[in-house]
Amino acid sequence: MTDSSETPKRRPQQRKQVLLRLDPAVYEALARWAGDELRSANAQIEFLLRRALAEAGRLPKDTGPLPRRGRPPAPPAPPVSEP
Repeated sequence: MTDSSETPKRRPQQRKQVLLRLDPAVYEALARWAGDELRSANAQIEFLLRRALAEAGRLPKDTGPLPRRGRPPAPPAPPVSEP
């Protein structure tokens, strides 16, 4: 039994999955653009949707940042001690 004074741990909010039907030529142009910016097509779509929502003043205030994808940053190098 858990102590009622403990706060429950929040589970990370899962990302929504949607099926999107696109004209093949539109998808190819989007995929090329995404590649130019080193993003996946999915990340490019989310980036563009967020930008459009922000420009329209419709991006919710509690929207978190875009998830960082790819290789995590390298840990900082240890300081060099002088003799």
